[in-house]
Amino acid sequence: MADGLNCPEEFKLKPHSVLPRGKPCVVCILDGFGENKHKDQYNAVHSARTPNVDKLRANAQRCRFVQAHGTWVGLPSDDDMGNSEVGHNAIGSGKVYKQGASLVDAALESGDLFKGDGFNHVKQAFVAGGTLHLIGLLSNGGVHARYEQLKQLFRGSFEAGAKRIRLHVLTDGRDVPDGTSIEFVGQLEKDLEDLRAKGCDALIASGGGRMHVTMDRYEADWGIVERGWKAHVLGEAPHKFTSAVEAVTELRKLPKANDQFLEPFVIVDEKTGDAVGTIQDNDAVVLFNYRSDRMVEISKAFEYENFTSFDRVRYPKNLKFAGMLQYDGDLKLPANYLVPPPFIEKTSGEYMVKNGLSIFACSETQKFGHVTFFWNGNRSGYFDEKRETYVEIPSDKCPFNEKPDMKTREITEAGIAALKSGRYDLLRINYASPDMVGHTGSLEATIRACETCDKCLGELLAEVDKLGGVYLVCSDHGNADDMVQRNKKAGQPL
Repeated sequence: MADGLNCPEEFKLKPHSVLPRGKPCVVCILDGFGENKHKDQYNAVHSARTPNVDKLRANAQRCRFVQAHGTWVGLPSDDDMGNSEVGHNAIGSGKVYKQGASLVDAALESGDLFKGDGFNHVKQAFVAGGTLHLIGLLSNGGVHARYEQLKQLFRGSFEAGAKRIRLHVLTDGRDVPDGTSIEFVGQLEKDLEDLRAKGCDALIASGGGRMHVTMDRYEADWGIVERGWKAHVLGEAPHKFTSAVEAVTELRKLPKANDQFLEPFVIVDEKTGDAVGTIQDNDAVVLFNYRSDRMVEISKAFEYENFTSFDRVRYPKNLKFAGMLQYDGDLKLPANYLVPPPFIEKTSGEYMVKNGLSIFACSETQKFGHVTFFWNGNRSGYFDEKRETYVEIPSDKCPFNEKPDMKTREITEAGIAALKSGRYDLLRINYASPDMVGHTGSLEATIRACETCDKCLGELLAEVDKLGGVYLVCSDHGNADDMVQRNKKAGQPL
């Protein structure tokens, strides 16, 4: 399988002293399957029947628990939760880099953000009289965005000459407790009032829940992005209000409503009924999320003139568009961004292919990018297409608690088939269900997800053993291990 005869000297690896050559190595990520000190009924990992993981844990010589959040993975503070993107960057590269929030914090603190090419690009629009539109997640969860960064961004933009600013906010309820949307919107209204007192025409213009409006990922459901385009750009939504606080308060009263899935809304002028912040020709748009996966699709809608994933109806001309970061390095998307991305080179995947090893990577849509793009250092595509096979199993298009097994069975079948083929030296497998079902908040469904994951893991590892191979089973961060909000001091469920 491996030859590595033409491997550059800087990438050349010595034979491992223990691991067998010519046998497959499987790295299996149980996404969101964390270790937690609270081993009660709200810990789905603890409550689930997981004989295969239990067997692995029982081997004290080979089982280790490591930190997957905060400064251990390059995030600014140890209060910052780990996430799949940061986790797969770290696992794939074997190194710790400053990550999204840290990069943005540093750029804001130094003022470099307001001096760079990206900001100067959008500045062309608002110094000429155009409106600056800011679109992103209204949250301090630290996974996709931070409220303090948003506040510094619109204040700094005003100081740099923006006289008219419109906010298009997506409510969270996933990285922060459900129901906090009202609190975040209320605080934003107060901060915008302070900005208006200084002479800036600053208003909230539109919004909706993050899982229903704008923030789709991996092209799982373009309808989510289309709803965002209609609200943010066209000023069209099924719900119209004269204030954002009223919007989130009233929409949360709808049946089964929660912050993640709030209906799209548009803010209108009390007198005229017109939308207060449609995106027009010659305006500027900044996506203020720093995490990439849920900004790629909306970036394509703004950036690509020949865009066909949905009918945009109207495409603003001469738009000055930028992301907080560049969300896809290979696609150069977006072309303009406020903060340069982390430079992650010499990832494990690159080392492997340059040493003549063949790689198989597989997950379902929701985590496919994690075992490819994020694993490879935020890089799309292959290092060597002849030596790499990437398999994506399409995820179900429904709330994941309704089908908590997700595509765990299909991923396992694909992995076993790849092992039996004898074609691959290294196999990367990601089971998405503990994390994605955990995000729904359904304890019963998450327990089921963990149990199915464990069963399929056992089948996968049994095949590795038959072939005399080796495996590394790990997680990228926690989630399913704590399914309740807790008192921070005592740890008691609230």
